[in-house]
Amino acid sequence: MKAFKHQVDFDTNYAENTWKVLEHAIHEIYNHNASGLNFEELYRNAYSMVLHKYGEKLYAGLVNTMTGHLKEIAKSIEAAQGGLFLEELNVKWGDHNKALQMIRQILMYMDRTFVPSSCKTPVHELGLNLWRDNIIRDSKIKSKSLDTLLDLIHRERTGEEDFEKPFLEFSTRFYSGEAQQLIECCDCGNYLRKAEKHHSEEIERVSRYVDAKTEVKITSVVEGEMIANHMQRLVHLENSGLVNMLVDDKYGDLSIMYNLFC
Repeated sequence: MKAFKHQVDFDTNYAENTWKVLEHAIHEIYNHNASGLNFEELYRNAYSMVLHKYGEKLYAGLVNTMTGHLKEIAKSIEAAQGGLFLEELNVKWGDHNKALQMIRQILMYMDRTFVPSSCKTPVHELGLNLWRDNIIRDSKIKSKSLDTLLDLIHRERTGEEDFEKPFLEFSTRFYSGEAQQLIECCDCGNYLRKAEKHHSEEIERVSRYVDAKTEVKITSVVEGEMIANHMQRLVHLENSGLVNMLVDDKYGDLSIMYNLFC
């Protein structure tokens, strides 16, 4: 009985120590110090935690650590004044996406095994959801975003500033990164549904806040970055592309593919 208790204590200590190593790595990634990290070793540590049934601890730790960083990021964005606000928001969004890519590499085994078996949200999607909840839905940032957007539109209408150009450039960068992330973690059907959702959201957004003439341009950005640039890969995506949709009678996904591709 004593030997069994000792084994449990050892496993608990092992899991805690291993998580601390991974937690430190996540901090370093968000602090732009990833160059000194050994990603192969970190992957093995995460793999070992999942293998020894500590996937829940690993996943919960990830959520808490990312949330903590995003709360600090929110403060930085909130503090940005005037024209620097959107620039800061854009920079932090880019940083978060880069961090997500590296974190997902480390936790790839967890993403492939523990996440689906436990009905958890995949790492990339989790990161996007946490960004939405802690940044986009932050009351101060939300209010400031709307005020800044309306101010830019007003300036464009009065000839003070060209809003459309930076808006389209920002959107192109966003959807380029979004497409790269999603195509790595989604099957074809899920990818197409997310692309369709983005397409619809942009049309609604333009109708509410931006000149109607911008609708064609912003939808072209979404279609170009999320569909045209990845069309061949989507069609031939292993286990979920066009042939699989036909074989599996996925008429809903086929309909979305037809509408987006044509």
